[in-house]
Amino acid sequence: MIVSDYRIGMQVHGRVTGIQPYGAFVTLDAEHQGLIHISECHEGYVKSITEYLEVGQVVDVVILDIDEYTGKISLSLRCVEHQPQHAAADLEIYKTFQHKHFCTNRHVHAGFTPIANNLDSWVADSIRRLKVGED
Repeated sequence: MIVSDYRIGMQVHGRVTGIQPYGAFVTLDAEHQGLIHISECHEGYVKSITEYLEVGQVVDVVILDIDEYTGKISLSLRCVEHQPQHAAADLEIYKTFQHKHFCTNRHVHAGFTPIANNLDSWVADSIRRLKVGED
């Protein structure tokens, strides 16, 4: 599977290949691995990730983020723990919005154009509001 085959919110299977104090590395396929940060392994405070995971363990995880430049994949175990028991359509919505939501779109490259296009009207509106407040 190539990185573009993975999507944020997908639930995937993997095998824990390494554990560090900050998280666990999980192999997703022959070419890709991700990291479950210690804060994403269980709800609440986690003193040691080894309380929940061990090397060789097969886990179901949810993809939280994929860095498009480095290909690094952030995973969550706790998102799998708290999935609701609803209809399939509700479950898809829940997977999309239950945890982290990123407000950027890698396919849109608007930059500062929207600000430049609206700046004059925003300034004029602010001046108008200030003048109304003076009366």
